[in-house]
Amino acid sequence: MSSAQLGLLLYGAWQTILLTLGGMALALVIAFPVGLARVSRNKFLRAVGFVYVELFRGAAVLVLAFWFVYALPSLGWQLEPAFAGILALGLNMGAYSSEVVRGAIQAVPPGQVEAATALNFTPSQGMRRVVLPQAVRAMIPSFGNNVIEQLKATAVVAVVSIPELTFNGQLIWSGNGRAAAVFGGLLIGYGIMALVFMTMVRLIERKVAWS
Repeated sequence: MSSAQLGLLLYGAWQTILLTLGGMALALVIAFPVGLARVSRNKFLRAVGFVYVELFRGAAVLVLAFWFVYALPSLGWQLEPAFAGILALGLNMGAYSSEVVRGAIQAVPPGQVEAATALNFTPSQGMRRVVLPQAVRAMIPSFGNNVIEQLKATAVVAVVSIPELTFNGQLIWSGNGRAAAVFGGLLIGYGIMALVFMTMVRLIERKVAWS
């Protein structure tokens, strides 16, 4: 493999990392308000959260990416392919992550909520000071799994010509025809990135557990 091809793969790996981090950041921004809406006493908020989760959890990342890259321009909106990829990944993963938030909040023992009420905390204070600190600890392992799923999903957006690792690997393969070497390298590359991400998640998990 030439230095130019290696550089192309490294650039693709960097783009894959950016897509993963950008999509996951958007997913987390979405997950907490939607997850809180899902456990709200307000029926309207619960309905909004339910509609979002069911809509974007059922929508394929590939279809979302095609919509943002090819359909929106026909309506007068032009998005950069990389931003469209992050949007498609984040909206889809936000639905899954919001369910992680909802499940972690509901897993907090009712006695903790009763204790917050006994201390004259308002519902919002109880959620912020009692429930969420415990729920966040339970969310981290699931969020770690979501990061890996997000990393793997970045390969899907290659079809809209985003130069991430899989897309650039396909370019190299089409040039040299060495499928085993190219896609074997991609497997190793994704494995290394997944290992790095999971190591970071475990460090965060330990830090939160010690705090």
